Amino acid sequence: MNSTRHKGLALTILALSQLILALDYTIIFVALPSLAADLGFSANQLQWVISAFSLAFGGFLLIGGRLSDLLGRRRMFIIAMGIFGLGSLLGGLADSQLFLIIARGLQGLGGALLSPATLSLIMSNFEEGPERNRALGIWAAMGGVGMSIGLLLGGVLTSFIGWEATFFVNVPIAIFVIILAPITLLESKAASVKRHFDAAGAISVTAGMILIVNYLIQAPVVGWLHPSAIIPGIIGAILLLLFVVIENRTRDPLIPFRLFRIRSLTGAAITAALFSASFGTLYYFLTLYTQEVLHYSAIQSGLSFLPLTISAFIGAKLINKMLATVGTAGTIASGMGLGAIGFMLLTQLSEHGSAWGIIPGTVIIGIGQAFIFTTMFIAASTGIDMKEQGVASAIVSTGQQIGGAIGLAVIMAIISASLGTNATLETMEPSDLTGAIHMAFIIDAVIAIIGILVSFIGLKQKKAAVMEAKSLRE
Repeated sequence: MNSTRHKGLALTILALSQLILALDYTIIFVALPSLAADLGFSANQLQWVISAFSLAFGGFLLIGGRLSDLLGRRRMFIIAMGIFGLGSLLGGLADSQLFLIIARGLQGLGGALLSPATLSLIMSNFEEGPERNRALGIWAAMGGVGMSIGLLLGGVLTSFIGWEATFFVNVPIAIFVIILAPITLLESKAASVKRHFDAAGAISVTAGMILIVNYLIQAPVVGWLHPSAIIPGIIGAILLLLFVVIENRTRDPLIPFRLFRIRSLTGAAITAALFSASFGTLYYFLTLYTQEVLHYSAIQSGLSFLPLTISAFIGAKLINKMLATVGTAGTIASGMGLGAIGFMLLTQLSEHGSAWGIIPGTVIIGIGQAFIFTTMFIAASTGIDMKEQGVASAIVSTGQQIGGAIGLAVIMAIISASLGTNATLETMEPSDLTGAIHMAFIIDAVIAIIGILVSFIGLKQKKAAVMEAKSLRE
């Protein structure tokens, strides 16, 4: 484990890595109009500024986890931060549409390699128990801060400097982290002489995931059965089936399927998907409400998320006490329950409301978000051998990524079907848009309630759970 002297600095740079990943998720939203005007993006083309990141991030997560385990988590952390920083630099320098989309893809690739490496480094640099839970709590809180501040910072940078600054802001942070990582972080990797990368499995799962994520992004726009969406989607599904066949036959698989027999990991992956499908869509719909219904500026919209950020910090400080009192399943179930209450409160938002009406629901959701986000990664690490922490972290992160894509796609499909229109939410009248947002929050509440059931079914630990997990690894 890391020395006490370096643990504070180690946690700082790991938390910073989570901050810029979360920041990048929302900071781009408010920069899109200026970016589109400068580079000549049409509405359809502009979607690829978002999609390029999502495709690369979702597609390369699993190979990123495996590479972390084999090559070393610190080494992959540094490489990934370098790729992310390079993508950010190129994004700020972009003078054409293709250049910018490639830069966003590089950011997504860097994020896919960075996420599992970061989580594995938390596991290897901090002792299991309260110390690790505190580190995960701070790391998770920085994710909430990043998404909230991203909207505000994006508005400030775009308004006073230009959309390029929303990319350049990541570069000095990346450089700072790369310089300090070799000094403050301990290296850890699977203790194996032979390094087998399972190339066939890596190619099939990466291509399959990219095509599936592409389908989930494109289908709500062009239609679920449109050839341009469904044909790549079918090919992606076939590739994922091929991946399963390959993994069952290879001597050193990319993903050892026996890991899915560990209830805590499987439950954490499902929880991550449900969390992202509900809590993860909140920012999109609340941004629509504040900007399209209340007509707030980007800065005002960002400020409206600060109560959520503050409550997420408070929730993170309660994690250890919650875990000691009600356990992993109880903590996640409590978070999902708070989320369901918060989403239902947000269904009371009106066309003529104000930011004050947002506060009660988002404060409750922020506490619930902290409980779930931190605890699902604690659950994912339970019973997992250190040599497989990278791939376990990637499995949960993949569940989170796919869950968000599916959740938003399903919500949009239900809204379109109920309203009998294919019009985009951004083009709706404020009254219709408010009704659509209400429906989205009701669906989010239902998903959160399902999450309560999953937490008790999949994460309820038996006294012999650790022994069972150890036997599965042998």
